[in-house]
Amino acid sequence: MAKINLTPLSVVVDEVWGEKGTPERDAMETKLREELQAYHIGETIKKERLKQNLTQEELGDKVGVKKSQISKLESGKCIITLTTMSKVFKALGFGTATLDLGMGGKVALW
Repeated sequence: MAKINLTPLSVVVDEVWGEKGTPERDAMETKLREELQAYHIGETIKKERLKQNLTQEELGDKVGVKKSQISKLESGKCIITLTTMSKVFKALGFGTATLDLGMGGKVALW
């Protein structure tokens, strides 16, 4: 029977992205965190839009953007700015929002 050599995922990640602490690895991890945040925000927008029985076009009209921009936001394919986030969540009926800075306290966004 043939012997299978398995490589741990951590070794593959180090080979592809560089070892922890290197500029390449740090840049990739930062990019992944940003993309994950964009995904979570997009999912939240989509969930609330659907809860309110709004189409992407209807939400876009409320925000002042095209349907395609709402689609990109919901799919996490673009990084959302605070200005756009404010417009979208206000259009969805969220009157206030705060940013939790942990030990730095909370900051009102709108």
